[in-house]
Amino acid sequence: MPLSAREIEPALSMWSELEHGSARLINHSENQTFLIETPSGRLYTLRVHRDGYQSSLSIESELAWLMALRRDTDLPIPEPVPGRDGKLLQCFDGPEGEQMVVLFHHIAGSEPTPDGDLGDIFFKLGGYAATLHNHVGDWRKPPGFKRQVWEAATILDADGLWGDWRVSPGVNAQNRPILDRLDATLWLRLADYGVGPDRYGLIHADMRLGNLLVDGDRLTLIDFDDCGFCWFAYDFAAAISFHETSPMIPGLKARWLQGYQAIRPLGAEDLAAIDAMIMLRRMALLAWIGSHVETALAQQHMPGYAEGTVQLAERYLRGNLWS
Repeated sequence: MPLSAREIEPALSMWSELEHGSARLINHSENQTFLIETPSGRLYTLRVHRDGYQSSLSIESELAWLMALRRDTDLPIPEPVPGRDGKLLQCFDGPEGEQMVVLFHHIAGSEPTPDGDLGDIFFKLGGYAATLHNHVGDWRKPPGFKRQVWEAATILDADGLWGDWRVSPGVNAQNRPILDRLDATLWLRLADYGVGPDRYGLIHADMRLGNLLVDGDRLTLIDFDDCGFCWFAYDFAAAISFHETSPMIPGLKARWLQGYQAIRPLGAEDLAAIDAMIMLRRMALLAWIGSHVETALAQQHMPGYAEGTVQLAERYLRGNLWS
């Protein structure tokens, strides 16, 4: 169950800016996000971290990259707000023990919808991804930097970071063999592709529509909470999360690649690996739905998601994901 506004009141005391502020839950996915309204009229966004998902070191590493990106690039991304003690990561005593929280300046905008005109958004998003990937190639990570690794083992194995796809709703004795074949094929193809520094590194890893805010011509990329080490091409796969079966995807892929390659060219092997990343992400989300059935997002996409994954797997294993 998500926390109530009253239950997070102790967290507000960590920031002088939030004095006498009021909280309202606006999102519950991996974490819980509250909009904080203050008497001055200024708005903030408070992220309450799910217990056991990220360590304090991992969150501090995420914030270190976020601050470096704000310093080194002109990407429109969130701005964390330090607490009274000058630290970005704060802890408060919640109803079930100590909980970690981070405050951000509120960003105006709304989430783009799947039935909207997404071509220009994906062109920009491709450019954002390329800028991130160029940055990590030059950035010296601070000592102790630690983020999760998104790879075959942490996504496809039974003890994956987001759970086990094998026990997700809709996976059954009839369709399990196709998904097992996909699992084995992805292991082989990802190993063949390799993890050279030109194709693998620190990425956002969750550039889906729910983590974008559109305000006029401005597109802001939010929520770096899942950033980690993975293949660069995975950022496109994450961008089409939950919508991989849509007939719009080939066109959106083309626009994303236009934006990306205007900044960071890709080789033939990179382009060929994108479909494997789409299937890897699809399996990650299949596992996520099964382990997060209490969330509205999982409940929204659960019906037919396993069946759609099987259809994609059959096409991918035949050699043409877009047939």
